[in-house]
Amino acid sequence: MADQNSATTPTELWVERTGTRRYTGRSSRGAEVLIGSETVDGVFTPGELLKIALAACSGMSSDFPVSRRLGDDYDATIKVSGAADRENEVYPHLEEELILDLSELDAEAQQRLVALVERSVDKVCTVGRTLKAGTKVSLTIIADA
Repeated sequence: MADQNSATTPTELWVERTGTRRYTGRSSRGAEVLIGSETVDGVFTPGELLKIALAACSGMSSDFPVSRRLGDDYDATIKVSGAADRENEVYPHLEEELILDLSELDAEAQQRLVALVERSVDKVCTVGRTLKAGTKVSLTIIADA
């Protein structure tokens, strides 16, 4: 199984420079994403990718409890926003909105599902948990001779 293999072999991730302030992000599983500055069309900025990773993680973390109540074919959109503090080069606040059609549930069932989704995201969204906790980042420069 592909999922089993990915659990035993870590996915390698890297970016390759493709032009001025342009990179292509790649994975050993064959995925690609175009990355660049805000002035370049058709690319994500690194900050946008961070926000998308957060939204995707929240969606994936809530998928099981929501699908159990709404069925496997439910629609969901997770919007994420947050302006950069350019003086300190950080995103001081990121805000997510999970949009779900809960009209088939009564008010009490809606409240229970919302609480369950919040707990699920808080418990298993690795990206959100990492951002909330902070993380140590190390950079090693390797000079190719």
